[in-house]
Amino acid sequence: MNILVKISLLLTAFLVLSPASASTAAMPLAKLDIANDKESIQRGFEVYYNNCRFCHQLKYIKYQYLPDIGFDKAKVDALRGSQLINASLQSTMSEAAANEVFGAIPPDLSLMAKARKQGPRYIYTLLTAYYEKSDGGYDNKLMPGIKMPDPFGYSVANENSKVAIEAEAKDVVAFLNWAADPHADERKSLGIYVITYLIILSFLLYVIMKRVWRRLPPPVSEQL
Repeated sequence: MNILVKISLLLTAFLVLSPASASTAAMPLAKLDIANDKESIQRGFEVYYNNCRFCHQLKYIKYQYLPDIGFDKAKVDALRGSQLINASLQSTMSEAAANEVFGAIPPDLSLMAKARKQGPRYIYTLLTAYYEKSDGGYDNKLMPGIKMPDPFGYSVANENSKVAIEAEAKDVVAFLNWAADPHADERKSLGIYVITYLIILSFLLYVIMKRVWRRLPPPVSEQL
């Protein structure tokens, strides 16, 4: 990924998710344990695909990455349809339609979990901070005046439904946290091999060094 493109995407995501001023952050971020198991990430993908994809794309996540979270070939083929396996996950809403409806293009979610400090906690809190206003409309305690509709109907849900929505929000966070760095596990595994290789190489070089030094004549001072 071009570094300038990545930086601009992070800045855009930060500006979109950030409140207009510090005073708009009317509630603390929820405490959250981020799941890293494939089942949670898969469920989060399903929630994204069925609820969020209409507006939000995942520009840097391709269908070929989905087997990494446990989806088999048949599932991936069913999801991508006629699209190429290396195609990215695009939103179903056109930019023109998004501009007309929201007055802006909804942000790409690829790096959203990394766009700001404590991104996963911020996303979860944002999704569960919707409430119903006295006039029947909705707003968000974390970001008052938010333009994004209440995606899960949290503002009008009863207590039992809110528990289920909160579970879905946690799964979405797990998926977006993976999406922000889909090759993290691969990189960690490679790091273990590299460190092991360097340790073994260092040991062998030390043994060779000792053998070479053993063959050298002692210093002149020692000979005297």
